[in-house]
Amino acid sequence: MSRRAVALALLLGLIGQVRSEPAGEDFFEKAIRPVLVERCVSCHGPTVKKAGLRLDTREAALAGGTDGPVIVPGKPAESRLIAAIKHVGEVKMPQDGKLSVAEVAAFEKWVTLGAPWPAKVVLHPPEKVAANGVDHWSFRPVKRPALPVSDAANPVDAFIRAKLTEKKLSPSPEADRRTLIRRLTFDLHGLPPTPEEVAAFQADQSPDAYGKVVDRLLASPRYGERWGRHWLDVARYADNKGYVFFEEKNYPWAWTYRDYVIGAFNRDVPFDRFVMEQIAADKLELEDKKSLAALGFLTVGGHFMGNTHDMIDDRIDTITRGLMGLTVSCARCHDHKFDPVPQADYYSLYGIFRSCTEPTIPPLWGTPPDTAEYKKFAAELVEKEKQLMDFVLGKHKELVTQARTRAGDYLLAAHAARNQPPADDFMLIADKGDLNPAMIARWRAFLETTRKRRDTTWAVWHRYADLPDAEFAAKATTIKHEEADNPLVRTAFAMPPKTMKDVADRYGKLLADAEKAWVAAGAKGPLPDPAAEALRSTLYGPTSPADAPLALDWGFLSLFPDRATQGEYQKLIKEVETHAAKGPPRAMVLLDGDRPFDPRVFIRGQPSRLGEPVPRQFLKVVDTQRQPYVKGSGRLELAKAVASKDNPLTARVFVNRVWMHHFGRGLVNTPGDFGLRGDPPTHPELLDWLASELMTNSWSVKKLHRQIVTSAAYRQSSQHREDGVAADPENRLLWKQNRRRLEFESLHDSLLAVSGSLDTTIGGPSVPLFAGKTRRAVYGYIDRLEFPSLLATFDVPNPAATSPERTSTTVAPQALYLMNGPFARDAARRLVNSPVIKGTKTPAEKLDALFLAAFSRKPTDTERTKLLAFVAKGSEAERWLDLSHGLLLTNEFAFVD
Repeated sequence: MSRRAVALALLLGLIGQVRSEPAGEDFFEKAIRPVLVERCVSCHGPTVKKAGLRLDTREAALAGGTDGPVIVPGKPAESRLIAAIKHVGEVKMPQDGKLSVAEVAAFEKWVTLGAPWPAKVVLHPPEKVAANGVDHWSFRPVKRPALPVSDAANPVDAFIRAKLTEKKLSPSPEADRRTLIRRLTFDLHGLPPTPEEVAAFQADQSPDAYGKVVDRLLASPRYGERWGRHWLDVARYADNKGYVFFEEKNYPWAWTYRDYVIGAFNRDVPFDRFVMEQIAADKLELEDKKSLAALGFLTVGGHFMGNTHDMIDDRIDTITRGLMGLTVSCARCHDHKFDPVPQADYYSLYGIFRSCTEPTIPPLWGTPPDTAEYKKFAAELVEKEKQLMDFVLGKHKELVTQARTRAGDYLLAAHAARNQPPADDFMLIADKGDLNPAMIARWRAFLETTRKRRDTTWAVWHRYADLPDAEFAAKATTIKHEEADNPLVRTAFAMPPKTMKDVADRYGKLLADAEKAWVAAGAKGPLPDPAAEALRSTLYGPTSPADAPLALDWGFLSLFPDRATQGEYQKLIKEVETHAAKGPPRAMVLLDGDRPFDPRVFIRGQPSRLGEPVPRQFLKVVDTQRQPYVKGSGRLELAKAVASKDNPLTARVFVNRVWMHHFGRGLVNTPGDFGLRGDPPTHPELLDWLASELMTNSWSVKKLHRQIVTSAAYRQSSQHREDGVAADPENRLLWKQNRRRLEFESLHDSLLAVSGSLDTTIGGPSVPLFAGKTRRAVYGYIDRLEFPSLLATFDVPNPAATSPERTSTTVAPQALYLMNGPFARDAARRLVNSPVIKGTKTPAEKLDALFLAAFSRKPTDTERTKLLAFVAKGSEAERWLDLSHGLLLTNEFAFVD
């Protein structure tokens, strides 16, 4: 029985007694599940059940094997699992090799915690996960299906009616014209139609009246503002960085990305081009250099206090989940649990973005002014940037020099940390002059790699490193060196060392002697003696732990972990950022670094534990013919792969998202997960037809909108029908249109629009919401650091991560804000005092004007009678204000039929 299997069985036995807590489940997912999947399930699963033990499900593991339970929850010392993985006793597991010290420690902790295990989790070996994905619908190529036999004028309706016919349902009749124009205008503009627009449409009896309204709405700049806001959810747009301590917290030019998005939708930039620009605009021929701002898609995310790994993970998630509906970030620490995405593929993408950098001063967004004042400003900016980079480069040089001159000290420190959890915290602090924690981690990873490679220069080190500290002196005399060992090392250890410090000192001297010989020879090219060259290359070259990249793993802060030097850095970077923000706007770009980063898998997602190297390339599940990327970082090649017609996900995901915004629900009800755990499409043929149509029509988004909103399915009434509810209570088959609540931005903008105070200025820096500003909500400042509770109350997604869809809740605080807050009340006051309302001559005309402004209709006779009676009592001004406010609080105002 594999010790992983034993661990799992023991774990599940524990679960029967101890409730699994989220923290314990998280520990299981990160530290235990990967080991069980990689080393146990293949021998203890549904097909092979060694020792009668299955470990693929909780129930099977709880049942145990032929020898009974292998775990005692909370008591690792009494658990046979722990003894087996420690190789203590008869059973030694896994049979294919002992677990690492860190893995054994994790299992002991896991048992101590009570062996937590998330409910309903089923474990599958990697080969089973891969096999499950072969025939999954979303990974198959998009093929244009034949239209169902139908007399429908719009192909969309042919597919919809075919499904309805199967359920013996008929579509609902078309909505009235007032409903249609309100629905269209809200969907395409996020605003209500004006009374004049409604009247014109109702009066137009031409056959193409509806089509003309669609074309007018798509041609308006209001369209880009509406659909640009939808896209900003995907791009996790915000105007600041999040939790940063050493940088300016604001993005002074995030708005240039927002304006790019709005402009791209208005210009109907082909969606494939739109995608490519957002991943690799700096690599494309651009008609307008302002399109460089498209790279904000990658760079407006959180900065996570400078944590390079989390920032890259965020970019991978935004591209894969946001554009392709695939949760690739789940493979950061281990192979994806459900989808055929191995951990190696995650690090292939990681390598692409690790090969890129954000410039301290981004390029200008547009043409700089040709003035003496600007030239003076630019010269000062160059000088401040030079001071910053001179400081950073100087600290980097100091660090690399220290890593070489104190190699022995670093080796000893790495040895001391070998059995401790990897120190991946980028905020590790050290006193000035102490060893750098990030560099210790690099030496530790280097030693682990040399052990795996059976490096002959370091074989002697590992023999001594395996000796127990308490018995080191005695057992060191028994160590035998092999003929294959590096001869210089073998000679240095002719006399047995007495401590590991002695070992580290001898290696330190060997490295120093090799470097000295190299410098004496001119410091060019390899040393002629292979043994000496093997030592010298430890200190120089791309695989050297000492030859660290400029930003290390955690950004520039890794170069100087002492507080005093961090203070100097903070002062310099603040000066650069503050000065740059005073000048013209800039495009937030991502650029390729000087040399591509060659990625390796991070074992358990820990940067200090390096696994096998992987090429920079695309996901195999999407591109079975993939080739490693060789042009710079590979970002352009990635962009082309994501936007390719051969990619089965991108077009499907996008058309599903557009459909979702028009119907309130996607054809796939999990718009951010097209993997095996996502929902299947209700109309798979329609989804593929729309995806094919999008690509056939040169990826035109406006044509896609027109195809959908001119369908009879879209134009249906939203009225309740008993037969429809009985056959399809969730309206998945679309026997009617769905009634939808206005999103926060549309509600905000509608209150301003009907009161005649909406500022329709396009673009520019973000403005505070509700601070007397009347701009559209899309131009409001989004605070990632302190996300407003008001926005959360109205279901605006937190920009901490890409958001494929918004939840839609109806909770009391929403109504309380509109009832008691100043925003809706002020809008009501402006509405009742607007020229249109004030210009009426009678109370009846005034009431008609209010209803037309709010609802695009006049009041019914009953409404007229009751409301005129209401305003006739008490203070006339206050009553009309209360009435105006009340109309703006109704469901009719907040919902679209």
